[in-house]
Amino acid sequence: MRVTEWRGGRRAWAPAALGLLALLTVSCDTGARRPASAARPTAPARVAAYDAGWRTGREILDSGGKGAAVREVVWGGCVRRSLTARPREVVDRDRGALVLGCRHGVAGEPHRRPARPLTRREPDPGLLADFRSWAARHGAKDSASRATRVVLVHLGDRDYDVELTGAYDAGDRAAGAADLADAFAEWWDGDDGETGVAWNLLLLTPDGERLLTRDL
Repeated sequence: MRVTEWRGGRRAWAPAALGLLALLTVSCDTGARRPASAARPTAPARVAAYDAGWRTGREILDSGGKGAAVREVVWGGCVRRSLTARPREVVDRDRGALVLGCRHGVAGEPHRRPARPLTRREPDPGLLADFRSWAARHGAKDSASRATRVVLVHLGDRDYDVELTGAYDAGDRAAGAADLADAFAEWWDGDDGETGVAWNLLLLTPDGERLLTRDL
């Protein structure tokens, strides 16, 4: 199309376009048929996770009284609950926020959402090497050979879980995967580290799917 033809065409459709624009403006101004969800952005995962944890904590407080706070805060109840909390696809993105919300709720503290994500993953190849060395001396060399990665999952300032990736797929929930998880938990043997408390071992597939969990 030549430039002169385009300019002529523009004169022809300009009035119609202005009319359509005016119609759209009226529709937007009145909010016609616009769903409520379109008017606000999706909340960050930490907000949804914290809110879910806070509601759970309040329910525990209402049913169990102040004594429940000791179990949930001191003995890791809120951290354990974060492994099964729903919706999983939201909670798993920031389990630390759910733990904080649960603790605030069960302690009767105000609802205070975190301003930043609380979950932080830190690979620790040194722990994997130490585990393999221990396993070689304690008859678990074959199991340890299937471990490929160790990640510390910090859930706030002190609490953390340990993710152990193994060479098992989602169908290997039998003896092999269990032996690896049991050997790692035995090696860990309650060692809480220097800066916090480790609560759970999560055995993952190479694709990151959770196979098994163990208490630490």
